[in-house]
Amino acid sequence: MLRRRQLTGRPSGALVPGSGFAERTGTRPATPPTTYAIAPGDPKRPPGAAACTVGPPGLPVPPLAPSVCIMRSRVVAALLLCPSLLLLGAAPHRTAEPLPARMADTGGGTQLITAVAPEAGAASGTLEWWDLRDGRWVRAGSAPARFGVNGLVEGAVRRQGTNTTPTGLYRLPFAFGVRPAPRGTTYAYRPVRQNSWWCQDVSSAAYNRWTEPRPADCRAAESEHLVTYRTQYAHALVIGFNYDKPVRGRGAGIFLHVDGRGATAGCVSAPARALGRILAWARPEERPHIAIGTSAGPTAITRY
Repeated sequence: MLRRRQLTGRPSGALVPGSGFAERTGTRPATPPTTYAIAPGDPKRPPGAAACTVGPPGLPVPPLAPSVCIMRSRVVAALLLCPSLLLLGAAPHRTAEPLPARMADTGGGTQLITAVAPEAGAASGTLEWWDLRDGRWVRAGSAPARFGVNGLVEGAVRRQGTNTTPTGLYRLPFAFGVRPAPRGTTYAYRPVRQNSWWCQDVSSAAYNRWTEPRPADCRAAESEHLVTYRTQYAHALVIGFNYDKPVRGRGAGIFLHVDGRGATAGCVSAPARALGRILAWARPEERPHIAIGTSAGPTAITRY
């Protein structure tokens, strides 16, 4: 009787020790997750760390040393980061196309010189020369470049005497210089003599042409006596701007030449060493051209 009263006195659903209720029903009392506090004095305790939970609820887990707890947390974090790192490593590496490949035209040859200014008002920029090899443009060299003191302007609307460099794509008719041609030069090269002139007189039949001697209808004040520019014209390449069918007043005597003291009157210039390398590099059979322009905007070099 006493035992029966004790049983009936238990709350409904209470477990009786040894009754086998948990085994029959498959349930187990909820057990809080096991946590291990990291001692404040532990030298490996990261700032702000309080405790580390180990194992699923209800399963006995042996106590872990604080350093082991921290290590396990770091391993989990590393595993979570690994997929992201692998994805980053698997991303394809994209290389920007070389400048000539982004241009509208390169002249049809396999050699190209590019002269680029950061903006139309700039008087300096970058000169590069390129070879087309197996269908891909490869840079052969580069150097600082100088332009007209008043910057660059669209070649089709340029006016003579404005001290601006014409933008566009041009062929390179021939080279010349006060000094002998650099070793290895195969390009047509004219030595500058005492009677060598470049006629810039708009009223002359020899407008925008090399002349020896200066013709009577070409005024000296409107022309360049080439030998007097011993530094700039030590080595030079004629840029074919307004050359094949000259428009009078558009401009004459535009060259790629050696640097002087500062910006030019409309030509493109570069250090003497660069001019020597370019003349030794250029091959007439490769039909080299020069493209002049800006990095962006209406006179962007990629338009030509």
